[in-house]
Amino acid sequence: METISVGIIDVIIVFVYLGAIIWWALKKGKSADSQSYFLAGRSMPWWIVGLSLSAASISSTTLIGQSGDAYHTGLAVFNYNLTGVVVMVFFAIFLLPLYIKSKVFTIPEFLEKRYDERSRYYFSAICIIGNIFLDAAGALYAAALIIKLIFPAADLQLIVIVFALIAASYTIPGGLSSAINAELIQAIILILGSVLLTYFCFIQGGDYFAELFQNNNVLTKLIRPLDDPATPWPGLIVGMPILGIYFWANNQTLVQRVLSSKSIDEGRRGVILTGFLTISTLFIIAIPGVIARNLFPGLEKPDMVYPSMILNLMPVGLLGISLAALLSALISTLSAIMNATSTLFTMDFYSKLNKQSNSKNLVKIGKITSCIVILIAAVWAPQIGKFGSLLKYYQEMLSYISPPIVAAFILGVFNKRTNANGAFIGLIGGLGVAVLLLFFKTHIFGNLHFLLIVPFLFMFSLIVIYITSLFSSKPSSEKLTNTTFSKKDFIEEYYSLKDRAWYKNYLVWSIILLIICALIWFIFR
Repeated sequence: METISVGIIDVIIVFVYLGAIIWWALKKGKSADSQSYFLAGRSMPWWIVGLSLSAASISSTTLIGQSGDAYHTGLAVFNYNLTGVVVMVFFAIFLLPLYIKSKVFTIPEFLEKRYDERSRYYFSAICIIGNIFLDAAGALYAAALIIKLIFPAADLQLIVIVFALIAASYTIPGGLSSAINAELIQAIILILGSVLLTYFCFIQGGDYFAELFQNNNVLTKLIRPLDDPATPWPGLIVGMPILGIYFWANNQTLVQRVLSSKSIDEGRRGVILTGFLTISTLFIIAIPGVIARNLFPGLEKPDMVYPSMILNLMPVGLLGISLAALLSALISTLSAIMNATSTLFTMDFYSKLNKQSNSKNLVKIGKITSCIVILIAAVWAPQIGKFGSLLKYYQEMLSYISPPIVAAFILGVFNKRTNANGAFIGLIGGLGVAVLLLFFKTHIFGNLHFLLIVPFLFMFSLIVIYITSLFSSKPSSEKLTNTTFSKKDFIEEYYSLKDRAWYKNYLVWSIILLIICALIWFIFR
C-alpha cells in the first residue's frame, strides 16, 4: 500500500482537535451520582439529543462500511438508512414515550418491567457481547484502517490501543455528560468535513454519477431485483425494518441518548432531528462512494474508499478538518458504546446482585467496567479483518441475534396477553435457532440473502412467544403500566398536539420525513 503524505498543518489540526475534544468533554463531565453519570441527569434538550444521537449512530459501519459498500455495489446500501428513518418515526410515536415514562436506565430494564428479570439478564448479556465484539471492536478496527493508509508500517494493534485510550480518557471519568458534550462538537465537525468532502468529490467526479443516473445504471438504484446479491427488494420490507427496530429502538448505545432527554416531547423532537441528519448521508456518504468507483478504480478493500477520498481529494488544511471529522465519528461511537456497556453491566447485573450498593459505588463500578470493555475490544479488533467488509461483519451478526429480541419488544408493547414465560422461552428458542444457523445456514436456507432469513427468525420467535404465553397466566396490571401501548393515551395526545404550532409538532416533522423517504425511493427506484 502506497504511503500518502499528510502535511504538518493537517497533523496539527488533528492533534489540536483531539486535545480540544478531550478538554471540553472532561470539563462537562458529571459523575456525582448514578443518574448523572449514566443518563446525564435526564436534562438534555431536543437539539442536543438529536446531534448526539446522530454522532453516535454515524459509526464505523456508516462512514467506512456504507461508503465501501456503495463503492462496491452502488446506492442500495442507503436503504438501511432510509428504512432506519421510517423506524425512527415508529420509535418516536410508539416506544419512546413508554421508555421515558417507565424511568428505566437501560433497555433490558424495560424488559424486566414488562416481563421479568430473566429476559432482562438475557438481553443485557446479548447487548454487552454485541457492544464489545461488534460495535467497539468495529470502531477501533475502522480507525486503525485509516492510520494504516497513512502509515502502512504502523502496527495495527498499537493503533487500536492509542484510539482506545483517546476515547477512554474522557468517557470513563465523565460518563454520559462527557460523551454527549463531546458528540456535539464531533457532530458539527463531522457534518462540516463531510460536506467539504462531498463538494470536492462532485467537483472531480460528479459527471460520472450524472451519467450513471441518466443511463439508469443499476449502481444508482435503491430498488433491486430479487436475485440481487446486495439488497434484494423484499429485504426492504421483511428484513430491514426488523434490523432497524433493533438498531434504533432496542440499542442501549443509541437509546441511552434519548433517555437523557428532559421530557418525552424533547426526546421525540431529538429523534426526528436525527432522521433529517440521517437523510443527508445519501449525499455525503453513499453518492460519493459511487463516484469513487471512477476516481479510485480497483481498490483492494472497498472499506478503504472513504479514507482514500479524504486523503486524495482534500487540499492542505481542509484535509486536517476532514480527518478530524472521520476520527470524530469513530471516537464518538466508541465513547457511546463504552458508556452504554458500563451502564448495562452496572445497572442490569451489579446493582441487582449488590442491592445495598449506593450511587457513588455504582459510578465506580461503571468506570471499572468501561476499562474492561475497551481492553477486550482492543484485543479483538484486529481479528475483524478476517470477516471481509465491516458492513458485512456487522449486518450478518445482527441479523442472527436481533429478530427474537425485536419480537419480544413488539409483542410486549402491543399485546397485553404476552407474559414473562413466553418471552423468555421465545428469546432462548430464537437464540438456539440463531446458533444453529451460524453452523448450518447453507443446509437450511442455501444461499438465501440474510435479509430474507431475518423474517423467518422473527416469525419463529413471535409465534413461540405468543403460544407459550397462553400456557400460563396473564401478566398483572403492574406489568402493563407504562410498558404497553394505550390507544386512549395516543388519541388524547393527538388532539393535544392540535393546539401546538406546526413547527413544534413532532408529528408534522415525522410526516415530512416520511414523504422525503418516499420521494428518494421513487427518484432512485
